[in-house]
Amino acid sequence: MHGFFISFEGIDGAGKSSHIEALAQALRAAGRNVVLTREPGGTALAEQVRQLLLHQAMDATTEALLAFAARRDHVRQVIAPALARGDVVISDRFTDATFAYQGSGRGMDWNTLLEIERLALAGIGEKADSVLKPDLTLWFDLPVQVAARRLAAARTPDRFEALDEGFFAAVSAGYAQRCAQDGARFARIDAAQGLDAVWQQVQQAVAARGLLQPDA
Repeated sequence: MHGFFISFEGIDGAGKSSHIEALAQALRAAGRNVVLTREPGGTALAEQVRQLLLHQAMDATTEALLAFAARRDHVRQVIAPALARGDVVISDRFTDATFAYQGSGRGMDWNTLLEIERLALAGIGEKADSVLKPDLTLWFDLPVQVAARRLAAARTPDRFEALDEGFFAAVSAGYAQRCAQDGARFARIDAAQGLDAVWQQVQQAVAARGLLQPDA
């Protein structure tokens, strides 16, 4: 049984966190070993980097370099070994977030990000000549105004969550661009719908990859 890598993506407030644990439980019930993780984070080192990224002011290039340093440790220690064991890895964010947030949101050049990605991740895991990408990315697409209302009602915002709607509109456009460039990997989730309807979309997208029964 081969490992399978699923990432959840979307702007802050899109509601993806509500469905990550539910998917892990459904996959475990279907007989799969599941590793649930997040970015930035997933290892002791990467969790320390997470605190810097969320709470310390820095420019976009520093953010990207830190994100990819944490990601390299995360892939080496957690994701690649889990996939080699045949597990399903579910990560709350992965590389698409860096392109959306630091690239589109903060204005960093995408070609520079691609080069950093190659330097940080090439050669880890089974594919020695390429960088690791998720097998399926569930993109929770939500209007920025709705996301802002959800965030305001949920918690005290971190450094990114506190940014204005213009920033999140740019981030959302970045996700749309990543989806357009790699449509076979992405499943767009209409996150403006109710919880049950969103969960049905998540199940259908995962079932289409053969990991769940369609009526799970």
